[in-house]
Amino acid sequence: MMRLDRLLCEAGFGSRSHVKVLVKKGLVQVNGEKAERPEQKVDAEKDRIVCGGREAVRRSFVYLMLNKPPGVVSATEDARERTVLDLLEEEDRKGVFPVGRLDKDTEGLLLLTDDGELSHRLLSPKNHVDKVYRAKVEGLVTEEHAVRFREGLEIGEKVPTLPAELEILSAGAVSEVQVTIREGKFHQIKRMFESVDCRVVWLKRLRMGTLSLDGGLPAGAYRRLTEEEVGALRGLAGLVSGEQSGKG
Repeated sequence: MMRLDRLLCEAGFGSRSHVKVLVKKGLVQVNGEKAERPEQKVDAEKDRIVCGGREAVRRSFVYLMLNKPPGVVSATEDARERTVLDLLEEEDRKGVFPVGRLDKDTEGLLLLTDDGELSHRLLSPKNHVDKVYRAKVEGLVTEEHAVRFREGLEIGEKVPTLPAELEILSAGAVSEVQVTIREGKFHQIKRMFESVDCRVVWLKRLRMGTLSLDGGLPAGAYRRLTEEEVGALRGLAGLVSGEQSGKG
């Protein structure tokens, strides 16, 4: 047995607070009867739960969107530093890991899951999944920099970076920009700007593939992905929708 609101979260209907509202509005039925309390116990295997006309199916995999704050490391454990798993409730930590890494001082969108195949495909260099960042940069950023980003930059690797998109939002002593990259080299955006004599002073990831950071998610908070978000990510990764429900 488990709480109704937790099952609805795991089925992709939103955060715990959001599904509580759905229950209070009378949008949730358990075995044909209106649910009265978010905390009521249900049997995920036997009970039929319907929310807003759609049946709630508990997923075997866990998919979490975290708005990572600065000062936290993207790791499952660390002897000295606070990790992104420390931001999760105890019941949500089991088996999940960050898909890729954000630097300790970088904030924004981080996907955590126990779906290893999805993680592998999203991070595979051959798949070139877009990652979009907002940054503040010391130095005047110009269209010449945008051209160089599109051509690829030498950042001390064996090969130049793949073409990247640089959009200038404001230019000055400290410029604000948006950058789209299609790979994930170590400190890549910082090294790209260093190669054009600029320095990143603030960096936030806004999007990874089809998944965009929820603008209503405060720094340090997280929620489960919706069915639509999971489906879009797995579609991007070339995984059929029928594979969502199992770990095989």
